[in-house]
Amino acid sequence: MTAIQDTAFARLDAEGRLLNSVLKAPTKKAGRFGFRGDIALKFQAKLADEARPPEISSDQVIAVAEAGSPHISFLTGFLLSFEYVKLLAEVLGDALSPSGVYILFCDNIDISKKYTMDYAGTTFVILPIDEATVYNELLELLYLEKGDLKKLDTAGKTDAIADKAASFKASFPKITYEEGLALMGPVRNLYENRPV
Repeated sequence: MTAIQDTAFARLDAEGRLLNSVLKAPTKKAGRFGFRGDIALKFQAKLADEARPPEISSDQVIAVAEAGSPHISFLTGFLLSFEYVKLLAEVLGDALSPSGVYILFCDNIDISKKYTMDYAGTTFVILPIDEATVYNELLELLYLEKGDLKKLDTAGKTDAIADKAASFKASFPKITYEEGLALMGPVRNLYENRPV
């Protein structure tokens, strides 16, 4: 049974960054640990012992790491702003691998554009999100049929996605982080137009 302490998730877990998990457990594949939830990128200042939600997070994360490996081999998630890619790379740090697959859905990227970006010694695939969930967008990107995954539990679905993502090769235009900052749109307020 793979323990989180034996994977690249150990430090993130110890720092209290793995939040709202629907999966934080070994998957069906021997030696693999899966995480589905949110990763806190920047914490709010704490007053006394109150628990506050993170100021900035990557939401709807799906990620896997193998026991004994210092790297997260696959990670996808939602970022409210492209600008937060830098923060994500800093938080993940040496858990990123040049051979890993990292697909980020950014809310303020033009809906018709897709990019790859080399940053912090690895390559990120930068995609817009079309009002759907990361899970749905990912299935479409990887040509996975929702019906085929229906009978699987969360760990099984995570394995199927990670296995398919391992062979994913992006041929999108390359941009630098600075070019991405210049291209990105305004950051949306997630709470506007919501009833109080």
